[in-house]
Amino acid sequence: VEEAATGWSIWSKIQVVVCVLFLTAFACGLDVCVVSIVAGAVLMVIASYKRQHFDPRPEHVEYDAEGNIMPPKKVYDMDGNEIEPEEEELVTESETTLTEVDYGLLMLFIGQFVLIGSFDDTGVPQAFFFKTMGGCADQMTSVPCVYWFVMVVTILSNLASNVPVVQMLAATFPFATPYDWIQVSFSATIGGNLTMLGSAANMIVAFQAAKVGDRTFTSERHAPFGIPSTLGALYLGTFILTLVHFSPECSVKLGQCDE
Repeated sequence: VEEAATGWSIWSKIQVVVCVLFLTAFACGLDVCVVSIVAGAVLMVIASYKRQHFDPRPEHVEYDAEGNIMPPKKVYDMDGNEIEPEEEELVTESETTLTEVDYGLLMLFIGQFVLIGSFDDTGVPQAFFFKTMGGCADQMTSVPCVYWFVMVVTILSNLASNVPVVQMLAATFPFATPYDWIQVSFSATIGGNLTMLGSAANMIVAFQAAKVGDRTFTSERHAPFGIPSTLGALYLGTFILTLVHFSPECSVKLGQCDE
């Protein structure tokens, strides 16, 4: 009765526990890729077990115009003998999952990473970054250079999407401090919402909306809200980060931090 009233089944509670453990492991500093894969595998096993042992099997029932259940159709062979219907195979969790994969979106991200990875090898992104930063290249997260820095990251994020841009910046300044990476993470995440292309989440929403026939989520509709809200949140957040942050301003790789 309690589960029916609250909507929380035992399976929902198990999923919440797994998600909480995932966030806890992430907060403790464990490897993000390993934790994500393990959590995803556990959730898939749980869903598969529930589907095969507890969920009712789908019933293929046909109804007439008045809503009455129609008897199953009988099939006969050439000699007039009734052919018994074969038992339907149970759809496995793997088959269900594979049919729900958005392969078009997956290929888009693969193409982005391949393109950015190849572009990094040319040295052009590094030269462009240092050229645009000018005298602030060696002190990019110090005031007032940090405000120009987040604008450069924002522009790059909206040219090539924020996820591949962060990958590109990793090759541009590999000896950055943890505080530098906090500013990169914040500016790329928030700045990516300036346009539709800038954020992977925006593209996913547009793809999913188009799948159900809703093509109103466009750049023209996104811009009136996205541009002012992004710029306001970006510079307000950057200002707060310059005053309050808990990341060391020294490079671990260069041995500048005290052990």
